[in-house]
Amino acid sequence: MKPAPFEYAAPRSLEEALALLAEHGLDAKALAGGQSLLPLLHRRRLRPRLVVDLNRIAGLDHIRMDGGMLALGALVRQSTAERSDLVHEISPLMYEVLPGLGDVGIRNRGTVVGNLVYADWGAQPCAVAVTLDAMLCIEGAQGKRALGAVGFFLGQRRVSLEPDELVSELRIPAPRPRTGHAWVQVADRHGDLPIVGAAAVVTLGPDGACAAARLVFSGVVGVPFDAAGTVGLLAGEQPSGELFAAAGERAAADADPVSDGRASAGYRRRLVRVLGERALALAAERAA
Repeated sequence: MKPAPFEYAAPRSLEEALALLAEHGLDAKALAGGQSLLPLLHRRRLRPRLVVDLNRIAGLDHIRMDGGMLALGALVRQSTAERSDLVHEISPLMYEVLPGLGDVGIRNRGTVVGNLVYADWGAQPCAVAVTLDAMLCIEGAQGKRALGAVGFFLGQRRVSLEPDELVSELRIPAPRPRTGHAWVQVADRHGDLPIVGAAAVVTLGPDGACAAARLVFSGVVGVPFDAAGTVGLLAGEQPSGELFAAAGERAAADADPVSDGRASAGYRRRLVRVLGERALALAAERAA
């Protein structure tokens, strides 16, 4: 299908872009990489009257450290982040998922922030952002605000973003010492959204016991599923296969997965158990 007719604007400044969004409200959509927006336009699931192209705005393509956090601007391409030594050093979990976001052509255009804003329930970066306690810097006609990833995702393609607001930057905290990260998933083929994916972070204390842990899944419910019940099982315990198997069982028990054309709720629950165990074990191994 062809998109419904729309007008096009290419502002040269963030202020101009925000003014256009404020003026047109729900009738406007922002375009960065377009890998999420354009398919929705072609299928006419979105019919904006105005598309605001952000690509001529300078200063939104940075990758840098700022206040002890990794800052990724709204126009950082996925392939650019994938090749960044700084992303590799500071956020190995985000670095690990980037090569699986479609093929090279998609990653050359798609942006890291755009993937978060369109919030597909299976998208790997959304689960990673929650796992890492990432912050989103949001700018609008009324000013600036910062919001944690946990509060940003509201449901399938629903985020806490007003029609006149843009996410200008993603900020990821630097990891603690002796911290390991891991991503494991099951997908129909490489580059597809996973049926279920699991992101794990494990920090070991001086005695080798689990000092902190996080386990978050994509593809289970409409938002990243934070298996918070596993944290109590792991705290203060020495890493072991039995420990991580118990954590996977607890995550599966706490999950309430949905069924769709790709997988049943029962199959997704099994994947939560298996992938959760594997992700935690791999993260702990890397932490050591």
